[in-house]
Amino acid sequence: MRARTTRICGNSDLAGDEPVKLGICVLEGPYQHEASDTAYNFAVAALEKGHEIFRIFFYHDGVNNATRLMVPPQDDRHIQQRWSELAEKHDLDLVVCVAAAQRRGILDEDEMKRHGKDANNIAPGFRISGLGQLIEAEIECDRVVFFGD
Repeated sequence: MRARTTRICGNSDLAGDEPVKLGICVLEGPYQHEASDTAYNFAVAALEKGHEIFRIFFYHDGVNNATRLMVPPQDDRHIQQRWSELAEKHDLDLVVCVAAAQRRGILDEDEMKRHGKDANNIAPGFRISGLGQLIEAEIECDRVVFFGD
């Protein structure tokens, strides 16, 4: 796994004294790659250091982090639950790309109705929206960090 920084404005430095406004993009699913775990740990550390997280965007297979139907074994970490709890605790904006979500069967109430499906499976704290939300994060944030390939 490697983290890529797509945009840096000014002299933003996570190790410095000044808080930084961050965007995070998760590109990989919850259990086939360590990207989601690494992004989560990065978010927790950034919040503990006093940085602001503007938005966490889930794209490509990363949208699979948003299903409420995930049931990991009892002795394993529950990645979706971690994200939902972090979002609730810190009032974070967890956005799931609508096109990537539809391809992978991740639906909220509106998408369920729009496509004539009989159920939705979006987890608490997540919302479905367009790619424009990622672009907005790149405009608004000092730094956007991508996790995954």
